[in-house]
Amino acid sequence: MTARPEVTHPPRSRLGRGGPFPWLLPVGLTIALFYLIPILDALRLAFTDASLLGREARFSLDAFGAMLGSPALGTVLRNTGVYVVASVTGQMALGLVIALLVVRGERHRLPGMVAVRTIVLAAWVIPGIANGVLWQMLFSEAPFGAVNSTLRLIGLPPVAWLSDPGMAMVSVILATVWQGTAYSMILLYAALRTIDETLYEAAAVDAATPLERFWFITLPELRSALLVNAILVMVMTLNTFDVVIALTGGGPGRATEVLALHTYTTVFRGFDLAGGSVLAILLLMISMLAAIGIAAALPRGEGR
Repeated sequence: MTARPEVTHPPRSRLGRGGPFPWLLPVGLTIALFYLIPILDALRLAFTDASLLGREARFSLDAFGAMLGSPALGTVLRNTGVYVVASVTGQMALGLVIALLVVRGERHRLPGMVAVRTIVLAAWVIPGIANGVLWQMLFSEAPFGAVNSTLRLIGLPPVAWLSDPGMAMVSVILATVWQGTAYSMILLYAALRTIDETLYEAAAVDAATPLERFWFITLPELRSALLVNAILVMVMTLNTFDVVIALTGGGPGRATEVLALHTYTTVFRGFDLAGGSVLAILLLMISMLAAIGIAAALPRGEGR
């Protein structure tokens, strides 16, 4: 008997086999609908003289010159840098401290750890406007201001939390850190729970101090989580303006006017849609560059 020749079939394409493309198509369309199209529309408006006053928009480059050449932009960018760096650092540091305390408490089976997580999360679910109003009442320089009243009770002079330019920025940062700490705490708490306990047991055998265990085990194991957390918190803080507008309105003067608030006021108070689009694109570029810079430090591969 002669062997039957083996019949070979040409390889089918990935699309023919039902590869990932049909599944990725809805995701791509959703991203284009909710993210790409608004960005392209803002880019289109930036090259016009569009206004909320209803006149017909025409092609123009005046918005770029007016916004990027504005004397106020330097102050706004400086305020934004101080606000974002201080707020992100505070949120991550305080979030890590709370996460470490909760994890340590759970390991020692201490009661009340669920209550601690709940209290921290309660601040996160408060709307930004309500958070700003709450802290405005706390920092109020009137007799009913809770913080200054407490300072008077312990014999300290009251502080101009909202009328002094330097302290106004401190007030905005404190309000932002108080609300945003819960997000960092949740992410870092989950990352801490994944660290292998045998690493700490081996360190204990080697008589490592708590500070050494934190520096040589906890921080290296949390590197990826810390970087991802920094990206997410940084982007959210860059786009925050509701707390600022409710607490200080950007004042006194422009002492607390950040880029997101400057964009909002340009559109809805100055009715300059084209100028607001230019500022929105600038904010997007700053967010992307900062995120890319932080993401470049992320570990690549399992061996690193």
